[in-house]
Amino acid sequence: MSVKYGILTLLFLQKHHGYELKLELDSLLGIKGKINPGQIYTTLDRLIRDQLVSFVGMDDQERKLYKINTEGKNELENWLLEPVPYHSTKDDFHLKWSCARNICFKQEKKMLDQQKAMIMKDVMELTKLKTEFLLQGDENRYLLITGTLLHLEADLNWINQVENRNRS
Repeated sequence: MSVKYGILTLLFLQKHHGYELKLELDSLLGIKGKINPGQIYTTLDRLIRDQLVSFVGMDDQERKLYKINTEGKNELENWLLEPVPYHSTKDDFHLKWSCARNICFKQEKKMLDQQKAMIMKDVMELTKLKTEFLLQGDENRYLLITGTLLHLEADLNWINQVENRNRS
């Protein structure tokens, strides 16, 4: 899970103060977890240092307000288009998709297509390996790969369902 990109997503939509970012990020994560407030401020410091975010003044309650810079928007959009390797798909891709939805990302279809392509590549490689293990009589590895392939199939089905809902 990337706090950096969660913050960039929220700032893409509007200016926020730190604690507001924490609450919104917790909401974006849903049941996946809660963010430590210190992590928000540490990440904001790095984002400012990297010129992805700027401090823009104080709100009416004297809380620092932050906004995303053009470079931050570019960084977020590039991240959204990077496919997520399977080993971290559940944590990273679903967050990435939620972020894309949250900002009405215009290239969501491209993002989904690239993720599907990466999954299909993995399916092809694992299917070949599964056959080799079956021929070698390696039952344990055969079954582990079969389980991974079933997860990949479920991920493809989920992406197809998202795409079908986008069309309606």
